[in-house]
Amino acid sequence: MNEKPSSRQARLLGHRDFRLLLTGAAAAQTGTQVTLVALPLVAVMVLDATPFEVGLLTAAETAAFLLIGLPAGAWLDRMRKLPVLIRADVVRCLAVGSIPPAAALGVLTMPQLYLVALVTGVATVFFDVAHQSFLPAVLPREQLVGGNGALETVRSSAQIAGPGLGGGLVQLLGAPLAIVADACGYLVSALLLGRIKVEEQRPEPEPGRSLRAEVGEGVRFVLGHPLLRAIATATATSNLFSAVLTAVQTVFWVRVLDLSPGAIGVLLSVSALGGLAGALCAGQLARWIGQARLIWLSTLVTAPFAMLWPLSGGGAGVVLFGLASGVVLFGAVAYNVAQVSFRQSLCPPELLGRMNATMRFLVWGTLPIGALVGGVVADAAGPRAALWVCAVGFLLVPLPLLLSPLRRMRELPEPDRTAGPGAGEGADVSEEESAVSPGVS
Repeated sequence: MNEKPSSRQARLLGHRDFRLLLTGAAAAQTGTQVTLVALPLVAVMVLDATPFEVGLLTAAETAAFLLIGLPAGAWLDRMRKLPVLIRADVVRCLAVGSIPPAAALGVLTMPQLYLVALVTGVATVFFDVAHQSFLPAVLPREQLVGGNGALETVRSSAQIAGPGLGGGLVQLLGAPLAIVADACGYLVSALLLGRIKVEEQRPEPEPGRSLRAEVGEGVRFVLGHPLLRAIATATATSNLFSAVLTAVQTVFWVRVLDLSPGAIGVLLSVSALGGLAGALCAGQLARWIGQARLIWLSTLVTAPFAMLWPLSGGGAGVVLFGLASGVVLFGAVAYNVAQVSFRQSLCPPELLGRMNATMRFLVWGTLPIGALVGGVVADAAGPRAALWVCAVGFLLVPLPLLLSPLRRMRELPEPDRTAGPGAGEGADVSEEESAVSPGVS
């Protein structure tokens, strides 16, 4: 008999260390969502940045995934994950905390914003890879889907509350001072993580193993597995065109739709309701239709709504933008819960850091490219033209999944725990091997 959702949630929240991890994520994510509104508004409204400069700022925030994403995983597989998480939060707190005093003194410049974005991005690379690799040390395998669902619920809730809070703070205090909320969020996260008592053994690297060889193992594991390869391709495509959107949406809202900071915050908060719904429904959807089907159906059904972004206008036309964002976010969050849980359960523990780093390099490495593309197109043809590029690109996202073995599967295959780091190579994912009980998440 399947356990009731309320019982699963109670078991998760009764886990002290997971509760601290979840609360820290809530604090950091809320602050991050405030900055999602405030930082581009600092560039556009305070420093009068061009669309290309805003695109460059977005690219700087994510460039670290492309520059150090692969070696970060190999380094993390040689370290305890919890100290890395705490240090990354402290670095991010200090970096974003430098913006308000610089603005108050009248010395804030675009180069400083680029530097803050780059430093924060580097810390985020280490934090995100370590975070995904740390969760299996906190929760047993059968609770990973529930744990990831809870973390996505927190992320989606922050996406609802944070932008509205950010828009209000920007109107009340100004964009630079609103960023203080982000610095406080990272500080609270660091303090909560410091109370976690999970005992991690320091991984011992194999004698004579070079960093390059260890990075190569992670790459071979991901690219050699047909399901991971399809997931990486689809996610990279989604992130490429999501970055186009992120790079131009603030310019579009302020200079085309003439929205106030408060209205922008409300728009982002309402849109994020779709993400919260996706997080809350992901586990049940996986049980109803199967985890494998959820991965490809979530993108196939929701991606076409991206066409509403460039069709939106002023006044009531803003509703189209919010509707598109909400539906696309619903699909993205449901997709993430399913595929991240699969990756964590599939991978041998000693390879988790490198697997997650390889995936992050492949799927987040497209973000700075997309941001630059968005900035260039918006500068040359206007923000609406860049939104059309984004919308058409989203229609391509489901294709790698539909062309993979996922389309013929209901459930994902059980991991082979006897396999070594190269287990991804030539992995057999036939329908017969994927016949896992429908009740298993």
